[in-house]
Amino acid sequence: MKDHYYEKLLNITTTGEQKKYNESIHYNVYEPTSYEALEILFKEYFLSENDTIIDFGCGKGRLSFYSNYFFSCNSVGIEMNPYYHKCAINNIKSFNKKHKNIANPITFINTLAEKYTINPSDNKFYFFNPFSEQIFIKVIQNILYSIEESPRTVDIILYYPSDDYIFYLENNTSFSLLYEIPIDNLYKKNKRYKFLIYRLS
Repeated sequence: MKDHYYEKLLNITTTGEQKKYNESIHYNVYEPTSYEALEILFKEYFLSENDTIIDFGCGKGRLSFYSNYFFSCNSVGIEMNPYYHKCAINNIKSFNKKHKNIANPITFINTLAEKYTINPSDNKFYFFNPFSEQIFIKVIQNILYSIEESPRTVDIILYYPSDDYIFYLENNTSFSLLYEIPIDNLYKKNKRYKFLIYRLS
């Protein structure tokens, strides 16, 4: 029911079976964050028009459209798979037909996550276990280099976080856990279903 409601509201298509697999063992199969989970996240975590949220492994762009529609923030999706990138671009066309007055744009880039150049305006980074720990470390290092060059407050948002991601952030970076948003009530008390928000000020 939530899928139908939001897909109609946003005028996009991000549902359906995800059949495209990545050639690299370092990149995981795409799965969009459920709309129920996004509702829970954004009841407690707010964005502004001045924020830019980067979704690594964005697939067809669900998070980007949701955050842009409800918060008018800059939304950037990074997707290595050409098929999903094309789907996301097609969704932009559909979204823009219905929503023409949102202040900030949605952008999708077809590239490897570790090759994405972190911009000084990028300050929110979303990960739903899109790739291996090795790639995650490279991406986090890119973010840290960017912060050194352009000091700012940056948040890392982890959904269904892996132990490897958590261990690296907490033991090898200056990011600290801001808060945890559990959603295990949606998933039969599976405690991995949660959001962890880390911040570096």
